[in-house]
Amino acid sequence: MELRSLQYFVTVAEELHFGRAAERLNIAQPAVSQQVARLERELGVRLLDRSPRRVSLTPSGLRVLDAARATLAAAARVRVVAGEPAARVRIGVATGLTARVERGAAFLRGAQRRTAPVLVDLPTPQRLDALRDGELDVALVRGPVTEPGVRVVRAWSEPLCAVVSDHNPISGRATVTPSDLDPDALRLPSRDIDPPLYDAITSALPQPGRPVGSVLNVLIEVGADDRAWTALPAELLAGLGSHRLRAIPFDPPLTVDGHVVASLNTPDLCIGTFVSAFADHD
Repeated sequence: MELRSLQYFVTVAEELHFGRAAERLNIAQPAVSQQVARLERELGVRLLDRSPRRVSLTPSGLRVLDAARATLAAAARVRVVAGEPAARVRIGVATGLTARVERGAAFLRGAQRRTAPVLVDLPTPQRLDALRDGELDVALVRGPVTEPGVRVVRAWSEPLCAVVSDHNPISGRATVTPSDLDPDALRLPSRDIDPPLYDAITSALPQPGRPVGSVLNVLIEVGADDRAWTALPAELLAGLGSHRLRAIPFDPPLTVDGHVVASLNTPDLCIGTFVSAFADHD
């Protein structure tokens, strides 16, 4: 019995669709079907009920799914325990996490089981896809993650700031409330660019905004319009910088949570290390 067959079966069981499973695994669909059929022959039981319209787990499949996940997690744990001198860890990140990533990477390099962080800069949707496909070991994501097939652990919290042009009448204030700002002038990054961040911002604010594309597009529009404003995480803003914009904290504070996202098969020991690396530190 190969670990690959177990991984293919677990992926199909999570997606309940051979085509989507093949996309996640980045292989041809017939290869997935063949490996799952091979596993069924080896075990002597049918794991999946297949029909033209749907795929579902059999009672045997439900039992094997738990055991398969445990086996894959144990295999991952063996690799960790093997303790290579500097095991490579591929971390999906985004622009604006520079200070946190720098601190976290230093933590990982100095951890008991020393690792060599490899930073991969990807937009959030592609970051999560790469994680599910095994191309990343862990991803850092601002905002709520509801994607299936991943493990999400809150690791930090950071303040949201109102961002206005330096010509905006309120640009000189030390703090603002959402009611101080024109609700019709709120500009936000489009949800399809970063769904978790968009959901976090819109959950924190009492009014909807107008999506205008990327964060850069938002900041350019805000900088050119004395009425326009946006709300973005403080760390993201620290990594951008502009002489035409002013970031003002909200009072009372508004925050967005940051998460460590990993595979369901990632051992608890590794999850704990990642959270410790990227958590807030007083």
